[in-house]
Amino acid sequence: MSAKADRSDEARKDEAQDDAASVKKSDPALPRAKEIHDLVLEEGEDEIERGFGSLAWSGLAAGLSMGFSFLVMSIMRGALPDRPWAILIDGTGYTVGFLIAVLGRQQLFTESTLTAVLPVLSRSSHGTIAKLLRLWVIVLAANLIGTIIFAWLISHEGLFKPQTWTALNEISTESLQSSFWPMLIKSVLSGWLIALMVWMLPGAGPAQVLIIMILTYVVAIGQFSHMVAGSVEAAFAVLTGHASALDYVFKFAVPTLIGNTIGGVSLVAILNHAPLRSDEEV
Repeated sequence: MSAKADRSDEARKDEAQDDAASVKKSDPALPRAKEIHDLVLEEGEDEIERGFGSLAWSGLAAGLSMGFSFLVMSIMRGALPDRPWAILIDGTGYTVGFLIAVLGRQQLFTESTLTAVLPVLSRSSHGTIAKLLRLWVIVLAANLIGTIIFAWLISHEGLFKPQTWTALNEISTESLQSSFWPMLIKSVLSGWLIALMVWMLPGAGPAQVLIIMILTYVVAIGQFSHMVAGSVEAAFAVLTGHASALDYVFKFAVPTLIGNTIGGVSLVAILNHAPLRSDEEV
């Protein structure tokens, strides 16, 4: 009788586990890590195969779109009193450029530090690595050209109210105030958050807008450096005479590029990819 009861209990436990697994598998609101991984991997494979023109135009559009993060944040700051808590409000303006670029499916360099890296981690070869580097060079160059064009467009003083112009100059000079190592570390955090955002979006459904806003808002209020959004600010400072081209390159671009890449690749792509690979090998 006891043996029968034990077998019955085990059967019920197995059935409960199967039911739970079935719910997890079938519930679209709870995608498994492997499912998200495969979706991001598929997107990355598509990205590294895209032609030059497609990547370049999409990257240029993304660079232009990201300018609205700087502009909207400046408009909001100009309308707020000069108080320490003001960034908690004007930081919401920083999310606008990301919403346009991400929901518009425009090519951002910091997104590709996750999506385009997964194919390399899945089947590392000289050909795949070359395609990754090609994508990075094209997208980064196009992004930066777009940001410089946008910065030039808004660098004419008469376009905006005096308080907005003051805020534009204030935010742009802030982007160049950190020394190399603090800038690099803040860039790692930014790269991590943006790549994590990309990882979360496939399973987010209608919450995609909220996820983009929350994670990019953290980048704003933490004053973490983002290669594309920050390029608009740094380029504006150069164009308005508050910084030199060397400041743009060495105070902003070099540490931010290194940090964003480290954050996107190592802290998200590898940490999320390795456990999945381990599970497959068991």
